[in-house]
Amino acid sequence: MLLEVECLHEVVIPKKDFDTNGMVPTSLVVTKLLKKLTTYKALDGIGYILGVTKLKTICKGKSHESTKCIDFSVAFICRTLLPMKGEVMFGIVHTVTRSGVFLKSGPMELVYLSTQKMPNYHLVDEGKPMFLSNDLSRIEEGVVIRFVVLATRWRQMNCDIWVLASIEGDSLGPVATAGLDGFEL
Repeated sequence: MLLEVECLHEVVIPKKDFDTNGMVPTSLVVTKLLKKLTTYKALDGIGYILGVTKLKTICKGKSHESTKCIDFSVAFICRTLLPMKGEVMFGIVHTVTRSGVFLKSGPMELVYLSTQKMPNYHLVDEGKPMFLSNDLSRIEEGVVIRFVVLATRWRQMNCDIWVLASIEGDSLGPVATAGLDGFEL
């Protein structure tokens, strides 16, 4: 689910970066904030930060003599992606295993689709592994899958969100892409 969220982060600026008047340029604070945000994959309860849409305030800095730095609290609004249970999404298969497939969906790299949640699909392990259904549709590397989110789990260690997916239900599963689906004439 796409959300607009207000966030508050601390930005640390060394005193050596101040201008000749002893002032901190706003552009420097914003640049440091954006660099800091790029180090996060996702934030707990907020999701994946897709972009900062508005800078609200930069609070007066707090000086720390011991570190020779000043901390600024920056309030901003950002657009985020937070996968929710029951949400229908699209992903591309990047790994096929015996127990299921791993999908990438936007910034999410850990979307797992178990064989138990792929009704009527069975593993074909001749050459490149893939799952084949009774109607001959395939789930293999590079295929686009429409799935529903069954559950999510926040991983603090990697600042990432794991997603458990399913294709049980109507209009879920491999998506036909434009073109001839790999057939050559």
